[in-house]
Amino acid sequence: MATPSFTAAAQAPASSAKPQLDKKPGLLTIVMFFAVLGCGLLFTAYSLMHDMSELGTVVTTWTPFLLLGVALLIALGFEFVNGFHDTANAVATVIYTNSLPPNFAVAWSGFFNFLGVLLSSGAVAFGIIALLPVELILQVGSSAGFAMIFALLIAAILWNLGTWWLGLPASSSHTLIGSIIGVGVANALMHGRDGTSGVDWAQATKVGYALLLSPLIGFAFAALLLLALRAFVKNRALYKAPKGDTPPPWWIRGMLILTCTGVSFAHGSNDGQKGMGLIMLILVGTLPMAYALNRTMPADQALQFAAVAEVTQQALMKNSPLPAPADPRPVLTDYMRSKEATPQLIPALAALAGHIGNEVKGYGSLSKVPAEAMGNVRNDMYLTSETIRLMDKNKVGNFDADTTGKLQLFKQQIDNATRFIPLWVKIAVAIALGLGTMVGWKRIVVTVGEKIGKTHLTYAQGASAETVAMLTIGAADMFGLPVSTTHVLSSGVAGTMVANGGGLQMKTIRNLLMAWVLTLPAAILLSGSLYWLFTQLF
Repeated sequence: MATPSFTAAAQAPASSAKPQLDKKPGLLTIVMFFAVLGCGLLFTAYSLMHDMSELGTVVTTWTPFLLLGVALLIALGFEFVNGFHDTANAVATVIYTNSLPPNFAVAWSGFFNFLGVLLSSGAVAFGIIALLPVELILQVGSSAGFAMIFALLIAAILWNLGTWWLGLPASSSHTLIGSIIGVGVANALMHGRDGTSGVDWAQATKVGYALLLSPLIGFAFAALLLLALRAFVKNRALYKAPKGDTPPPWWIRGMLILTCTGVSFAHGSNDGQKGMGLIMLILVGTLPMAYALNRTMPADQALQFAAVAEVTQQALMKNSPLPAPADPRPVLTDYMRSKEATPQLIPALAALAGHIGNEVKGYGSLSKVPAEAMGNVRNDMYLTSETIRLMDKNKVGNFDADTTGKLQLFKQQIDNATRFIPLWVKIAVAIALGLGTMVGWKRIVVTVGEKIGKTHLTYAQGASAETVAMLTIGAADMFGLPVSTTHVLSSGVAGTMVANGGGLQMKTIRNLLMAWVLTLPAAILLSGSLYWLFTQLF
């Protein structure tokens, strides 16, 4: 059988066979939406009050709790905006191939975004935190810490809303990374340092590569997958645009729904973690007695932790003849900020490791650490873990295999004690992101479905773009890399249009490229300016 002609099969203009996007949701849907929203807010408030009451927290002033409430609402607001900003990435293909009705597709996507958040690994959440300035992480409960949180989240929300209003599928991940860099640069400049010292540029570069390469991967692999389908699958129906509102053959429809589900789940598992990481930072700064350390860690693990800390200290002391400084913390903080190792670094790390081990051993378990000491213990653990990570990355110390193994085991123990996310935080973020997918989705769905290519989206194009997006985002989640669902899917659609021979609408492509180029500097400028303003106000 002759290979079907792509161009001939998809000559219908992008404006034909448009899906009905203007159908309003029913009363029951609206009631359920606000019911879930209200239950989510009440559950979040109840969980916070429950955790506080369990520890016997005595409220002397409501100011920190007011700031906590505002910060949590802004963080959940970011996830809500992220939801409706990025919904198009999952549902545009199933809507424009008539695989699912628009409102049902959006609700379906929202549910699997919800599940994706709940079942996420947490690796991306703490990768985002590693980009923030070390001094602000250690003092996140201070006025400067709240200024940081407010500035980066509000800047990200403003840019997301602006690009959504223009119907541009810009990247929420890209925006958040830019906001974090803006706060870091502003913080360094305000303290008289070089602006480049305010950011972990190695980590930012790693994230930047992920954000840069992911759309290229989406474009190339979606195009290649479409060409592979053309070579191996000869069914002509796969390469035809929908006629009217007729759904595709059942097996094509099943494939499109499966990939839509996968992208929704992968988006939730990746993008939902960004809000989780920032919420945990807020909770640690405001209520360290409840959230600084994993109080559910069993006592026997705490004793094992102390033993590992002791052998790590001994191994480090063998690698440095210098005495430990009186206070090791400034040495480690300076190293994390400058990335320049000094002769005092290894003895300082050994001293702090021993100090942490003695503290945990003395208390008997993490649940018995006094409230007033909780934040300090966590800060010591954070400094130690991040120092080990940077030393390993920069090959500092030239340790033998035995010492390296002990360091990594100790870091793993610390991360188990500090890198945890309570279930209620996951549920709150899942609800925010899931409900966000059901609001305001039309603008960007139209852009992805109608304005990228010159021809109507075919079944094969939709399946190719969604499959590549699903696999790319899922792989990034496994490696703890925040990638852009928007960039991967939009570029995937563009790649299939080029491979299809239908061509691209260059005005839309120029706008997308402009948004991609401007997102980083705009977010940096916005968040840096807001950080300066908030530090003056608080």
